[in-house]
Amino acid sequence: MPQVPGRPSRATLTAIADLAGVSVATVSKVVNGRSDVAAATRARVEQLLVAHGYIARGQGRDARGPVRAVELTFDALVNPNDLMITDGVVQAAAEAGVDVVMTITPRDPLGAAWSRRVTQAGRAGVILVTSEFTQQQHAHFAGAGIPVVLIDPMNTPDEEVPSIGATNFPGGMAATEHLVKLGHRRIAVIAGPPEATCSAARLHGYQAALGRAGITPDPVLIRTGSFTFKTGYQQAQELFALPEPPTAVVAGNDGQAFGVIEAARVRGLRVPQDVSVVGFDDTDAAGTSAPPLTTVRQPFAAIGRAALHTLLQLADGEQLTSHRVELATQLVVRESTAPPPGL
Repeated sequence: MPQVPGRPSRATLTAIADLAGVSVATVSKVVNGRSDVAAATRARVEQLLVAHGYIARGQGRDARGPVRAVELTFDALVNPNDLMITDGVVQAAAEAGVDVVMTITPRDPLGAAWSRRVTQAGRAGVILVTSEFTQQQHAHFAGAGIPVVLIDPMNTPDEEVPSIGATNFPGGMAATEHLVKLGHRRIAVIAGPPEATCSAARLHGYQAALGRAGITPDPVLIRTGSFTFKTGYQQAQELFALPEPPTAVVAGNDGQAFGVIEAARVRGLRVPQDVSVVGFDDTDAAGTSAPPLTTVRQPFAAIGRAALHTLLQLADGEQLTSHRVELATQLVVRESTAPPPGL
C-alpha cells in the first residue's frame, strides 16, 4: 500500500509525537486518559491518533496502576433529582480520572458489613445521598479509613462528617415571601418528613417569612409527609376542604406541588386564579407542567460536583475548610402563582 503523504509508515507513539510536535510522554498521557494535558494539545494528538489508526497495546493503563473508584449511594433511585446529582458527580469524577460505582444503601444499621464490603472493593470513599447515617456506621467507616460525604442527609450528622446541600431555609423563606408580596395572607405549607433536616429548614423558612410579614402561622395550615405526589394530593384535599381554605400552598418539593395542582383541579379550583402553588427543586417537569410551576431551584449538579471534590480531598488526606457546604437556591417564578382572588 502506498504511503499517504505526511502519514507515518507505522502508527507508533514516536511517529505521532513527531507529527504533533510534542513529546512521546505527552502522547502516552493522551492514550492513557490522563487529565494533565492541555485541551488544545489533547485535541491535536487525539486527531492524529484517530487519523493514523493507532491501536494501543496491552490494557491501556499507565504505571500508576488501577483507576480509583468511589461509590455513589442512594436510599432509592426514584427521584428525578438523583439523575442531576449523578450527572454532577460523574462529570467531576471524569475530570479527576476517577470511576463512579452506583449502589443502593444496604440494610445495615450497624455499618460493620457495609464498611467491610467497601474496604474490600478498594473504594476511595462513599458519597451518600438522602440517607440516614448513624454514629455507629460512621464509627465503622472511620475505623476502616473510608471517607464519607453526605448529600442532604435525613438526620443531622456528626460534625466530623462532611455534608453538602442547598440553602433550604432561605429557599423556604423566598417561596413564602413571594406569595406574601402577591398579597396572600392565608398560606399553607406541606413540608417533607419531619425527621429530614432539609424539611425542617424549609419549614422554618416558611415560618420566618410569615413572622416578618406580621402573619401568625395557623397550625391547621402546616402539614407534613413524604416527598411524593400522593402526599401533596392528599394533604391539599384536606386543606381545600377547610372552612377557610388557603389561597396559596408552599410544597416541600415539586412532586408534592404537582399533587396539590391535581387536587385543585379535582375540586374545581384554578391554578393560579383560585389558589397559588410553589414547589421546591425545579425538576425538568416544573417548566412543562400545566401551568408551569413556580419553584425554588436547587443546584443539584453543582452539589454533586462539590461532593465529589470534597470526597477526593478527604481521600488524599487534605484538611477541609468547612464540614458543611450549602449552595445557593433560587426562586424561579412561572405561572402557578398570582395575587389571591379579589385582590
